[in-house]
Amino acid sequence: MSDRIKPRKAAVYFRDDFAGILSETANGFSFRYLDLYYFDSSKQAISLTLPKNQQEYQSTILFPFFISLCSEGANLKRQLLYAAVEETDFFGLLLATAGYDTIGAVTISPFEKDISVTF
Repeated sequence: MSDRIKPRKAAVYFRDDFAGILSETANGFSFRYLDLYYFDSSKQAISLTLPKNQQEYQSTILFPFFISLCSEGANLKRQLLYAAVEETDFFGLLLATAGYDTIGAVTISPFEKDISVTF
């Protein structure tokens, strides 16, 4: 988070279902499944590394699963330039690029205050 004044949040979707919130925190990052998603046994975990046996996860670094949604190599360099995001700001890159056309079933979008959330 370094020089940022306000922590950022992202809405995490799994197959178009609002699954949880990814947040930047003072100590790193957190991911929390929404109650409706977490307690629905028909809903899958978003990742093997973020199973639904725990509702909230905390990490000092951005979870590798989310970093894996970012491009690599020449595509990464183009996206960083196009989105005007620093090379080490993977959270910012996710917000700028992972809203559509990702590999797999997970998409990320900026969290909007008007989204109804229950924890």
